[in-house]
Amino acid sequence: MNSRDVDLLQDGIFRIRGRSRGSHSYVIRGSKGNMLIDSGLDSNFPGLKESLHSINMKVRDIDIVVNTHEHFDHIGANRYFQDSSIIAAHRFAANKMSFDDRYVTLYKSGDANDIRLHVHLWLESRSRLDLGSFTFDVLHTPGHTSGSICIYDPERRILFTGDTLFAGGVLPVIAESGSTGDYINSLKSLQTRMINEVYPGHGEVSTDPQGDIQISIEKAFKLLESGAAGEKERGGAAASDY
Repeated sequence: MNSRDVDLLQDGIFRIRGRSRGSHSYVIRGSKGNMLIDSGLDSNFPGLKESLHSINMKVRDIDIVVNTHEHFDHIGANRYFQDSSIIAAHRFAANKMSFDDRYVTLYKSGDANDIRLHVHLWLESRSRLDLGSFTFDVLHTPGHTSGSICIYDPERRILFTGDTLFAGGVLPVIAESGSTGDYINSLKSLQTRMINEVYPGHGEVSTDPQGDIQISIEKAFKLLESGAAGEKERGGAAASDY
C-alpha cells in the first residue's frame, strides 16, 4: 500500500484500501482525537503503516481502533495498535476476540510471536464516540455476525458499515454467529436513518444507501424463502466471503 491506496472521502476522512481480501481501513482525523475503523489483515499492516505515513500520521497517532465486527480480515492488525491505542468493539465481538475464539473470528496471524488480541472498550448500541469535530453513534447491527456494528455520523449523514451493507446491495455471508432474521431487522433499522453515503468494509462507496438497503433486504428474504440462509452470493466487488 502507498499513497495510491489512500482516498480522501471528506475533509478529515480517509479510506485506506484493503488488499488480498483484507478490509478497507478508515481514518478519521478529529480535533480531539484520531480514529481507525478496522485495522484489516495482519499481513497488510506494513502497507497500512505506509499509507498512514502518506497522510502524515504514525501508528501512535491513532487514539482508538474501532472494529466493525470480529472477523480476521477486519481485526488482524489490531495487535500492532493495542499497546498505544484503545481497541474497541461491540461486546459480542469483543468477547470472541478476547477469548481467542478462532472458530468464529477465523483469525490466524501466522506469526511465530503471535499474541492474543486485546479489547479495551466493549461497546454497546448507542455508545457515542466524540472526536471533537466528529461525533459518531454506534449502531448494533447483528446479522453478518452477532457483534456487527455500524458507525453513524448524523450530522454528515455518513455510515461506516463493515460487512453489514455494500454498494449495489451485494449480500454478505451470514457467518457462524450471525442470523438472516437479525440481518433483515438490522437493515430495516438502518432504513430509518438519514444516510447520504455508505463507507463499507469492502468495495466502493455507496451513494444510494436506501436503494442498496432495499436490495439487500429483498435478497435476504429470498434466502429465507429458498431455505438457503447463509449461502454465499458471488459477483460483487465486495469481499462477500466474509
